Amino acid sequence: MVLDAISPLGRRAVLSDTHGRIMRDLRVSVTDRCNFRCLYCLPENEEAANFYRSRFDPVKNPNPLKKIEHVWKSRADLLRFEEIERVVRVAASLGIEKIRVTGGEPLLRNDLEKLIAKLAVIPGVNDLAMTTNGFLFNAKGKALRSAGLRRVSFSLDSLDPRNFRKMTGRDGLSDVLAGIELARSLAFEAVKINAVVIRGMNDHEIESLAEFALEKGVAMRYIEFMPLDSQKVWMRELVVPGREILERLKTRFDLVPIESRNQSETARRWRPRTGGGEIGIIAPVTQPFCGHCNRLRMTADGKIRTCLFSVGEHDIRSLLRDGSSDSKLESRLHEIVGFKEDRHHIGEPEFQQPARSMSCIGG
Repeated sequence: MVLDAISPLGRRAVLSDTHGRIMRDLRVSVTDRCNFRCLYCLPENEEAANFYRSRFDPVKNPNPLKKIEHVWKSRADLLRFEEIERVVRVAASLGIEKIRVTGGEPLLRNDLEKLIAKLAVIPGVNDLAMTTNGFLFNAKGKALRSAGLRRVSFSLDSLDPRNFRKMTGRDGLSDVLAGIELARSLAFEAVKINAVVIRGMNDHEIESLAEFALEKGVAMRYIEFMPLDSQKVWMRELVVPGREILERLKTRFDLVPIESRNQSETARRWRPRTGGGEIGIIAPVTQPFCGHCNRLRMTADGKIRTCLFSVGEHDIRSLLRDGSSDSKLESRLHEIVGFKEDRHHIGEPEFQQPARSMSCIGG
């Protein structure tokens, strides 16, 4: 690993892996719990069972979904806000610039605005964002913005109330839409909408979701369906390739490519020739972007993941609780980054789906 590069802050060696990628982005999960049961993450409701049952061989696998008794992390297992702040402060001194707060559903963590306030003033953190399903955003949006949250992304996979329930396991579309409206009124630097596209479930809404986002002047992100569900029933044939999504959107909208100098950007982006808003496509399955990945993830219980699809995790919670110095924490982060994978292996014979679902990993 490269240890002689100097961070933009001029203090310590940046976090560089064995493939020459410098880490700039840290995703911080604050809880593994979620109040939704989305088809692509925690597909544990009757709607999900019916959907998958219609796509599995009824003889070989008549009941594709199993009953799962979740054991959520206890409060003692979760990192305290002070511990999260410490990790982010040390990581920022090593060149991390972007922090995204995730879950589970992050707004289930009490007093989240207090953590945001702590992170917002850390030197070197130039971008502080959050991803949420939006169901509770109306109650917290103003406090989060006042605390220093700069960007927010909402999960919105359907604009149809019945289909929304099928995908998320609950009736919450009106609450999410209200949250998006509130975010627009609070002058965030960016408001984004994320939709995971699943063939046969919500792919017929690709155009209507774009139309909604462009009318609102927000950024729309389409994400390919990935093998990160708790039931491990992901099927490649349910993936709608990014190229197909783009072809359909170009048929409806006059889109102009947005050039980016950021090689690590996950989305390929377009804007309408006239009007506001933006379209982005994130295609990790059919068009992997691993070669420029500069991202780390920290789970709510204090494990560092070097890839979304890592099969192993690296503990740092013990260092935060045994009196170890910041210097030791720095060394541990350098060591962990040295294990970062060159790529994920989706579609290859050796691919193994992570033991934890997306909810427990952090988006």
